[in-house]
Amino acid sequence: MFAYASLGSGSKGNATLVRVGDELHLIDVGFPLKEIESRLAALGVSLDDLSRIWISHEHIDHVRGLGPVARRSKVPVHLTPGSFRGLKDQKLPWIDWVEPDAPLCFGALEVAPFTVPHDANQPCQYRFSFQGKAFSVLTDVGHITPHVASVTGHSNAILIEFNHDPTMLAEGPYPFHLQERIRNGMGHLCNVSAANFLSHANRVSQVSLGHLSESNNCSKMVRELAEQTVDHQCRVDVLSQAVPSAWAEIYA
Repeated sequence: MFAYASLGSGSKGNATLVRVGDELHLIDVGFPLKEIESRLAALGVSLDDLSRIWISHEHIDHVRGLGPVARRSKVPVHLTPGSFRGLKDQKLPWIDWVEPDAPLCFGALEVAPFTVPHDANQPCQYRFSFQGKAFSVLTDVGHITPHVASVTGHSNAILIEFNHDPTMLAEGPYPFHLQERIRNGMGHLCNVSAANFLSHANRVSQVSLGHLSESNNCSKMVRELAEQTVDHQCRVDVLSQAVPSAWAEIYA
């Protein structure tokens, strides 16, 4: 089985599960330990089932529960040295360093960390490839670089951020300095940029729309935009901050 599920996606916490055969990989740990345990249980798994943890960057909505979860599960934590330096809780029992753009192989599974433009110490995201199929996570990306497009553009499934609508951001409650941080090319993808990327992802059959701003976006709007962009046979889901998604199997 090759599948993924979101434990939650948004500014209050992010975590994604990837099931590869008998292994269970957790990308980011943006919720407290008890919340992680509860959301895992909702998907029929537990911390004891985890094989590895992968960290994209050190922002609190991606590492809030990392220390407790790592100490409880005692599985390898993969992250860049830069991300590690940014952690407040560095008591991780097992660390495997990640070098961006240097793929790692675990039997038939390849995990490719790739550099992304984001305002963190040494951020990266991940593409999982297994038996000729690929799944990529593409959140916390200020803009789509040619490198990001080349690594992820042929994925069969993509979890991509539709963070904000530019007009809603400009007219919304955020102060100007925060608006600038979001839209300056090192913050988060706007809806139009994400949709433009998807329009060139010609192999994708499953798209999950994540990291939606609660103040500067609309789930109905992003679903309609994505569905207008991708092939009509492509499944589109909008992820929730509050509850886990269903498992989505990855097909070629």
